[in-house]
Amino acid sequence: MRRLGLSLTLTATIMVAETVGGLWSGSLALLSDAGHMLTDAGALALALLAAWVANRKPDDRRTFGFRRAEVLAAQLNVAALVLLTGWLTWEAIGRLRAGSPPIDLGLMAVVAAVGLAANLAILGVLRHDHGLNARSAFLHVVADTISSVAILVGAGIMWLEPGWTWLDPGLSLAIALLILWGTLGLIREITEVLMEGVPKHLELAEVQATMAAASSEIAAIHDLHLWTISSGLYALSAHVVIRAEALGRNDEILTAVKRVLCDRFRVDHTTLQIETADYAHVHAVCPRDH
Repeated sequence: MRRLGLSLTLTATIMVAETVGGLWSGSLALLSDAGHMLTDAGALALALLAAWVANRKPDDRRTFGFRRAEVLAAQLNVAALVLLTGWLTWEAIGRLRAGSPPIDLGLMAVVAAVGLAANLAILGVLRHDHGLNARSAFLHVVADTISSVAILVGAGIMWLEPGWTWLDPGLSLAIALLILWGTLGLIREITEVLMEGVPKHLELAEVQATMAAASSEIAAIHDLHLWTISSGLYALSAHVVIRAEALGRNDEILTAVKRVLCDRFRVDHTTLQIETADYAHVHAVCPRDH
């Protein structure tokens, strides 16, 4: 949370600097980067809020606690990115058609250089965080770093070729595409969490086979479900079929399965039902009202 707070402070400061610099210099690319910094600040603020909320204890209504708050925050983050991309594209196309106003290239380059230095510092602060929101904020800042480099290069080119004023809105379009590319990846990740898909770094068949091999008393594994609660927190439920003569060794079998799930796959929130092959599953499907 301290790292997120420090990153938020740096981002907000540079956002203000780029906004003022963009208005004074007339650079749409600089204003685009300032707009992206605004979403960065929003992403970091949401990540900070989600981290605080996630620390709240479970209650009778939310038995998994509030860890999914980071997913809700990431959804808001994505919505802001989509809106920003639309605005940048609209403004850039308008300037390409009508022509760009005069640009103070010196001021544009200085502000972009300051932004680049700040983004590199923020990347250094965030590089150890692996939560969904922290990673989305990290991707924001990576895009901003690339944007700052592009703006610096663009200012140099326009200084050498004064007639190339189209380069400024062109850079804005490139920044918009960069934002959109990162957003699509984040949308896919959020969708997988909300659809309770198997974590992308795990293979269900491998997990099932490993569980079955954890004890010689296990005959089969079925009704296996594996999903993500939040970043780094995975849940698993399954039926463990054991040989009839092993019924008195349930605790030993449970310990073996849980140990291999934790050590090999880092899955430590498990619900396992032990049964024999003779169990009839009489109530496996509940009747539904029509």
